[in-house]
Amino acid sequence: MGEHHENHHEENHRIHRSGGLRAAVLGANDGIVSVASIIVGVSAAGTSTGGIMLAGTAGLVAGACAMAAGESVPFRSQEDTERADLAMEAEALEKYPEEEMHELAAIYKKRGLDEALALEVAKQMTAHNALEAHARDEIGITDELSANPIQAAFWSALAFVVGGIIPVLSVAIFPNELLLYGVPALVIILLAILGATASFIGGASPLRGAARVCFWGVLAMLLTALVGNLFNVSL
Repeated sequence: MGEHHENHHEENHRIHRSGGLRAAVLGANDGIVSVASIIVGVSAAGTSTGGIMLAGTAGLVAGACAMAAGESVPFRSQEDTERADLAMEAEALEKYPEEEMHELAAIYKKRGLDEALALEVAKQMTAHNALEAHARDEIGITDELSANPIQAAFWSALAFVVGGIIPVLSVAIFPNELLLYGVPALVIILLAILGATASFIGGASPLRGAARVCFWGVLAMLLTALVGNLFNVSL
């Protein structure tokens, strides 16, 4: 028994990374794709280097603000819902403690415990922290998955800026006539690295992750280049 215990390995689960990882990957991916697509689109329209830089910078600032708002508002709504549910549960525990304990026991019974053990577990969990037990097992609110709007907004906006500033800076590196080729090539490399890294951290296939983000990035740049060619308005 002792030897078996010593040889037992501890699983390194990744679910606790999901919130921050999602915000960072989404922000960086949007920053790269959105800003690069703007640059490709206005470049295809025959715009000057200064105009391309202006459009890319404006897209960078607007996109970062949009990402922060886009992450914060839904998370705030989720947070409000969680608070309302917890307040409702706290009131029910105060008014009907016995009924709530049996409700918790029924949940454990559905998960495979026999009736006597389910009731005993419910009693112990209720004695330890009734609201926490109901929040986790009845409502589904946990520390790992609960809303954190400020964190999500900050990291999404920061990741957008980090991703989007690279295509903007590339305007100063590539000659104007090479922007239509240089920026997409740089973006594909960046997206491949981003997708592969995110998938690796999340425990998925790096190749599949890279291919997925590259596909959508290339599609976005092709469409914006088409729009730029159709309008062909020099600024």
